[in-house]
Amino acid sequence: MSERAFDYIVVGAGSAGCCLANRLSSDSSHRVLLLEAGGKDSSPLIKMPIGFTQLMYDAKTTNLYTTEPEPALNDREMSVVRGRVLGGCSSINGMVYMRGQRQDYDDWGALRGCSGWSYANMLPYFKKSENFDAGPADDYHAKGGELNVTHVQMKYPITEAYIEAAVSCGIPRNEDINGETQEGIGYVQVNMKDGKRWSSADAFLGADVKKRPNLTIVTHALVKRVLLDGKKAVGVEYQDKKGNVHQATAAREVVLSAGTYNTPPLLELSGIGNPEVLQALGVEMHHALPGVGENLQDHLQLWVQQGVKTKHCLSEDGKFPKVVWAVLKYMFTKTGPLTMPACNVGGFVPNEGAERPIFQIHFTPGAGGMDEKGNMVATPEPGVNSTVCVVRPTSRGSVHARSTEPSSFPEIRHNYLSTEHDRELAIEGFKLQRRIFQSEAFKPHATDEILPGDSVQTDDEILDFWAREAMSLYHPVGSSKMGPADDPTAVVDHELRVHGIENLRIADASIFPLLPSGNTHAPTVAVAERAADLILGKL
Repeated sequence: MSERAFDYIVVGAGSAGCCLANRLSSDSSHRVLLLEAGGKDSSPLIKMPIGFTQLMYDAKTTNLYTTEPEPALNDREMSVVRGRVLGGCSSINGMVYMRGQRQDYDDWGALRGCSGWSYANMLPYFKKSENFDAGPADDYHAKGGELNVTHVQMKYPITEAYIEAAVSCGIPRNEDINGETQEGIGYVQVNMKDGKRWSSADAFLGADVKKRPNLTIVTHALVKRVLLDGKKAVGVEYQDKKGNVHQATAAREVVLSAGTYNTPPLLELSGIGNPEVLQALGVEMHHALPGVGENLQDHLQLWVQQGVKTKHCLSEDGKFPKVVWAVLKYMFTKTGPLTMPACNVGGFVPNEGAERPIFQIHFTPGAGGMDEKGNMVATPEPGVNSTVCVVRPTSRGSVHARSTEPSSFPEIRHNYLSTEHDRELAIEGFKLQRRIFQSEAFKPHATDEILPGDSVQTDDEILDFWAREAMSLYHPVGSSKMGPADDPTAVVDHELRVHGIENLRIADASIFPLLPSGNTHAPTVAVAERAADLILGKL
């Protein structure tokens, strides 16, 4: 067993870990080790934006996690995949850059034991890493950071028709959903640069950073446990690709950035967690922390697919022979349909009588589904797709280690749609999508509804459609939530320190006490930026 000594060890090179490794190693006196369970981000499909449709279910770059049977979703085992590659989920996601709502962070910062996380605290960290090339720098955006943020390239005339239809339904147009207000509909901002994906690995682990003599990056490194000396973290034990076991010590801190599904199981395999869970696993308890793995939250999405008269849409461009021209255009110009992210329009809409948005819409100018291999395929007829989610669901779940083997997939229970609040809003959100497609403004462009079709009309039928077809939006958070030491559900304090354990912090989406109202990559990077300042004593 080999041993190496560092000042800081960061576990997980995903959205947060890449940023942390960059910031901690910027001081040449700090010896930093970054461990990633996956491999390098060298696949050309990672760099090609639309490549995510082929990567999300590729076991070479992705942990193909599924939930336990979900009671409210016909006992389906839901796909909840996560990236296992440098860049983590930011290397396989839909590239949408979305911060959430001002109130998300003000609500967070107002919680007991969570001071320092209000919107006023967080906005500087969103801006710190940002290079906003979609417009000028202003109160909400900055230039010069490592994380490139731009407007989506591909728009299509049918996209503009959809926006106009939404506006006709009373949804205001919003040119910057990461600006002063999130409410409204408009083109999304994405993490792309020069027609290519711009992941956290691209942003924070560039060639100059990788050359730093004080930064060591190890891929295919599966961390088995955090090494403890009493109630103090002193390092980690990990296994390499060949099965060899190594130990690395941390003179200052160990930081877990393994993600919402992996950080709690790692704590449990280290003897930190709920005593009952540890006993069932056969793991010796070093520190009782019952909140580990609880408070799990996610966005659940459902779609309406609408047939359209135009053949100028993404699903048609993906068919032969047009796809050949699309490939050639991308190869030589880095433009065209292959630059499409998961959606090109985002909308945020309040429910009736509410003051802030509760529904998030993603619109894509194409329609399709997945084949038996998990690859996206287009519908036979021209179509477009709209998905909706409830951005602040009240359903809560859990994630725990399944066994003492660190390569075992975790046991995940989301309990989607387990509350009446979520079920009622799910029905209302579905109706919102139909209202846009059935508006007078969209009628000139529409043919028949492709999915779900005329057979779904009543509230019970809509809820049954959710149960049969809904999917995760892949935004899990909350399983190592922030809160005061006397809160039995809290895992970290307001400075991200694990309660009761010295020199151990968590910096990833698992620490969110509340699910942000939108996609989670941007908030996770902002958490890492603030974590770095906390660790380095800048706050």
